Amino acid sequence: MRYIRYAFLGVLAVVLISMALANREMVILKLLPAPLDELVGINYAMTLPMFVVIFAAIASGLLIGFCWEWMREHKHRSGKSVAERELDNIKREMRRLKGRQSGDKDEVLALLDEAG
Repeated sequence: MRYIRYAFLGVLAVVLISMALANREMVILKLLPAPLDELVGINYAMTLPMFVVIFAAIASGLLIGFCWEWMREHKHRSGKSVAERELDNIKREMRRLKGRQSGDKDEVLALLDEAG
């Protein structure tokens, strides 16, 4: 299984490196479109190689997906912690009841012994 993982990572590295070498030309990234840029007065632009833009888009998509999934699973995590707390309380109550039962007589029997 380890070799399959190494083979997959090797193929992925070759694909990413070849994509980076094929997309080395510089592109201009602008914050806003030209008409909106003139209206607002913010003219922010940067020049980057195309492969950096592609890798940044992939990385930001993964990050957004991980955060979205973490927020979506919050109800499952909180439900699990509530269930674990309830289970701990039940276990504690069971230990308390077993300790009382083994150490003391039953309450009904104790009352009958006192009366008789």
